[in-house]
Amino acid sequence: MIRIIRCSVLIIIFGLHGNLSAQTEYEITGYFINMPLYQKPSKEFTEIFGYDNNILTNISRLRIRPTLYFTNDIWLNTEYEINSLLFNSAGLFNLLEITNSRRQLIDLSWNLSSGNQLIINHFIDRLYLKYNFEFGDITIGRQRIAWGTGRVWNPTDLFNPINPANFAKTEKDGVDAISFKWNSGNFTDINFVFNPSKKISNSNYGFRFRTNYNEYDFSIVSGNFDDSYIIGCDFAGNLYDAGIRGEGIYSFEDNNSDVYLKYILGLDYQFTPQFYSAIEYHYNGKGKEGIFNYELNELLNGKILNLGKHYFYLGSSYLLSPLFTLTFSNIFNINDSSGYVILSGNYSLSDNIDASIGLQKTYGNKFSEYWYYPVSYYLKCEMFF
Repeated sequence: MIRIIRCSVLIIIFGLHGNLSAQTEYEITGYFINMPLYQKPSKEFTEIFGYDNNILTNISRLRIRPTLYFTNDIWLNTEYEINSLLFNSAGLFNLLEITNSRRQLIDLSWNLSSGNQLIINHFIDRLYLKYNFEFGDITIGRQRIAWGTGRVWNPTDLFNPINPANFAKTEKDGVDAISFKWNSGNFTDINFVFNPSKKISNSNYGFRFRTNYNEYDFSIVSGNFDDSYIIGCDFAGNLYDAGIRGEGIYSFEDNNSDVYLKYILGLDYQFTPQFYSAIEYHYNGKGKEGIFNYELNELLNGKILNLGKHYFYLGSSYLLSPLFTLTFSNIFNINDSSGYVILSGNYSLSDNIDASIGLQKTYGNKFSEYWYYPVSYYLKCEMFF
């Protein structure tokens, strides 16, 4: 592992030696988000688990993104975040937690406060050096690996998955990796990724081959992730005037003890310049069909994203004016008939300030998947710089 990292660093050093200009340049961007919210779990849930039935919370996030450009082709990117959670009572799902993903070799997160009503964390979520050359690029460090085509679920996103029900999370966790992409032209490339672990035999690695045929983008992915072999594919294109996309993976181990299939198929359509809608079906072969077979602890620990097998998504947005947009989305667990609806309105106050108001209404019978989630009402203000 160390040899691979050293070789990758040497490649970039030689690139720096040959191309470094007399003066480096830098830029700093970022955003600040403040989100006060009120959450109300169901009466049955609070009686069984002993949680408060009225939870008041305020989430604040400040993310700073400094980028140092050595040349036009070589740069160092960092994304640092400090966030806080002020609350009167804790809930089942932690809306704010220190990022310590299984895909991160080095712990770059710190806790400043962990009181009964205030949590403050800060961490480095991106820290990578990137070198673009004539036929590709290489990226070393904590980064995002963007695989997949799905709008809601991404079975082929094996590095940076995120639970779509977590509306308070805005960024996918960074992954510590070496990523090499070779471009062969004609919208064709191959991406090799190595995600080291403290124990070399537990490291993750894979590749994604992507090309275009007849105005459709196709990809093939394969690798070894969490001691399982993965093979999969994805595609995206147009079906008449609608967009169509799909992706899926087949996972298996040496002894065939954990074999499963995951896939999605989605459509989206721009009905008018103002009205857009999308649907998506997700089959989660790692999920369970009976509510008493659900692996809730795995969900709470972030090892899985959903409990059931079959899901359906419907989402729409309507542009009331150039500054104001209404959005609607519904995720439905077909197995246990639970789900949630999100209604929100977003208003652009200026070029760099947005304000929104929203509701996440959950529904479902006792012990169904989304019965565990509270009903949430929130305000959100975002300032970009």
